[in-house]
Amino acid sequence: MKNLLAGFVAATLTFGVQAEAVDSHLLQQGEAVAIASDCQACHTAPGSKSAFSGGYGIASPMGVIYSTNITPAAAGIGRYSEAEFSAAVRHGVRADGANLYPAMPYTSYSKMTDADLHALYYYFMHGVKPVDEANQQTDLPFPFNLRFSMGMWNVMFADSTVYQNDASQSAEWNRGNYLVNGLAHCNTCHTPRGLLMQEKSDQPLAGSPLGSWYAPNITSDKVSGIGGWSDDELVQYLKTGRAEGKNQAAGGMAEAVEHSLQYLPESDLRAIAVYLKSTKPIRTEGETQPAFNYGAPMDVENSVRGRNPNNANQSLTNGAALFSGNCASCHQPDGSGSANQAYPSLFHNTATGMRNPNNLIATILFGVQRDTADHQVLMPGFSSPSYVGQLTDQQVADISNFVLAHYGNPDVKVQAGDVAWVRKGGHPPLLAQAQPWILPGGIAALVIVLLVAGFWLRRRRVR
Repeated sequence: MKNLLAGFVAATLTFGVQAEAVDSHLLQQGEAVAIASDCQACHTAPGSKSAFSGGYGIASPMGVIYSTNITPAAAGIGRYSEAEFSAAVRHGVRADGANLYPAMPYTSYSKMTDADLHALYYYFMHGVKPVDEANQQTDLPFPFNLRFSMGMWNVMFADSTVYQNDASQSAEWNRGNYLVNGLAHCNTCHTPRGLLMQEKSDQPLAGSPLGSWYAPNITSDKVSGIGGWSDDELVQYLKTGRAEGKNQAAGGMAEAVEHSLQYLPESDLRAIAVYLKSTKPIRTEGETQPAFNYGAPMDVENSVRGRNPNNANQSLTNGAALFSGNCASCHQPDGSGSANQAYPSLFHNTATGMRNPNNLIATILFGVQRDTADHQVLMPGFSSPSYVGQLTDQQVADISNFVLAHYGNPDVKVQAGDVAWVRKGGHPPLLAQAQPWILPGGIAALVIVLLVAGFWLRRRRVR
């Protein structure tokens, strides 16, 4: 387990706990639960050397939500009882009674078993170094800043049922279900959201926008989902962030691989694969073949070489030329990628074959960074801040359309406006779009009610 010994030593030194008094088995179980739940990725700010000290800005459609300090310090959860810890993890209620936002996936953690919850609490109290660092406050606009409203949201949409094994299924399937819909909270990102940002229970794991990125369909459908992947390919992807000829992880999925999934035992990864392959297949409208089927090699240099004089300036004026100048050195002039596929092929690639082009656009804008045990992947982003030249929205659209036409799904077209939205963080949902009008709309409604009531009272007096 990652850093278990270091955490154990730190705990015994920090708290003065005698080594023989610490339950090493429970400590190890708790760390395994924390890893599977991906706690560190969200509760550690980028660049911070203090694990679990909070300050990570989670970009939600309602605004930035900052994760909190969950170390066993006074500024963290050091004064939490186990019951209070359980209420926060499973039900989204802090020790002071305030509601958490579901950016903290308590709607999935509610399925955590009593044994895992107890072990997780023990790990945070005895295996995590306390960091007395104040929380950065989340400041969402009205009415999203009214945390008490989350109580009503929970009543309507949150399922607080602890996971129960399905006796008709295998132990491996049950473990996979528990991980996908519980600890690893895959459902939180991959299930579409409704008007009030609730998960659509009739479309589990069918794919959903996720800020600038798109969490793809991971149901068992052989066209839209992962039904065409082998179990070995799924395990390889979860462990390393890539499966040759299928896909590679970027954005939030890269974080999940880097901080969580690569450390899971292979038995857990296979359980996830078994469960996903058993889910109800959901076909995305309009899709007729798997995304990884699209594309073929095509050498871009044949279309751009010799087109301009050797001393020409500002010659990158179309998608082919922009691809040649910015992408071909790593992904190769024919789009086949590097020999070891650290720079992946652009054909037979889910990112270029999907009907939703957001992941292709976001990769160009923001790049890819992913560290796993066997390799490090770094692709620079062509937007600010970056150490490579910045591309305009139109240039990113031109590159995207060239890639889609030759290496991906040629039916998909990208406009400069699409790139602008991805650069801003994605199209806001209807609820976020309505935010500026909620307060004036509420005031107008109240005025109308008062006017109607006044008119009614006056008529009664006249009578």
